[in-house]
Amino acid sequence: MSMPATLALQIVVMFMLVGVGFAMFRAGKITMEGNRTIGNILVYLSLPCVIVKGLMVERTPENVVALGVSALMGLAALLVSVLVARLILREDAIGNFSATFSNPSFFGIPLVVSILGQEPIFYMTAYIAFMNLGQWTYGVSLLTGERGRVSMGSLVRSPFMVATVVGLVLFAAQIQLPGVVMSCLDYVSALNTPLAMFAIGVYLAQSHLSDVLHRIGLYKVALARLLVTPLVTLALLSLLPTPMLQMKLAILVAQACPVGLNVAVYAQLHDADYVYAVETIVVSVLLSLVSIPLVVGLAQMAWG
Repeated sequence: MSMPATLALQIVVMFMLVGVGFAMFRAGKITMEGNRTIGNILVYLSLPCVIVKGLMVERTPENVVALGVSALMGLAALLVSVLVARLILREDAIGNFSATFSNPSFFGIPLVVSILGQEPIFYMTAYIAFMNLGQWTYGVSLLTGERGRVSMGSLVRSPFMVATVVGLVLFAAQIQLPGVVMSCLDYVSALNTPLAMFAIGVYLAQSHLSDVLHRIGLYKVALARLLVTPLVTLALLSLLPTPMLQMKLAILVAQACPVGLNVAVYAQLHDADYVYAVETIVVSVLLSLVSIPLVVGLAQMAWG
């Protein structure tokens, strides 16, 4: 099966999980309070475990170089997202946040694993760390109109930062965790995708889909998030040599993912337009079924 076809199949499976969340909410089995609990499990438990596991690889000279290069390319990709979002969405704060920050943690990781295996998650860890840092700083400034709202102390204590530091220490020192601890990490990491898809299903269940799909402004966000940003990133990643193909594909898939869940979380937290934030997630997730295989197919043609 070709890589785009494999991706499309994996996205269909993820949409089925979204349907489970949708049905559970409509049946009253998942409440909004329950969905917030799911969010806490994702942010404070499963995602940190995924980040730690992603950095637990052998410390070879090649991997040290790869970590540095992937960090630089991840930062460059995020800057591309910022610029594209600004150009297309202008002063639309929610639109800028949505178009800038994708969903690599909950959407991208299972897609990368489906086409490349577990190891290339290593190349995504720096991108995920930069993205979360950007959400806590630049993203919050978009929603509040203020800069510097997030203290350095809260950043240092944030779950993604703690997980990144722990993972880097394990990578640098080559510490081998006991088998029972690794099994626990595996189980908790496995919660990442299904719980995130359930959460998207709950958001979807709160939307009037027929109304949402007729709002032209949402397609501007989707255009920036799903097509323009990934295509510019594809051109940027083409500067890397052919032996780094897995790194290029991992970062590209992360950039091609739909709007991240945190736009709704932060919008609710900072009294911004929560409904609009949810709508950007819903439309981009639906369109990603076509856009992600398309972008990866173009990358295969460009990179051989």
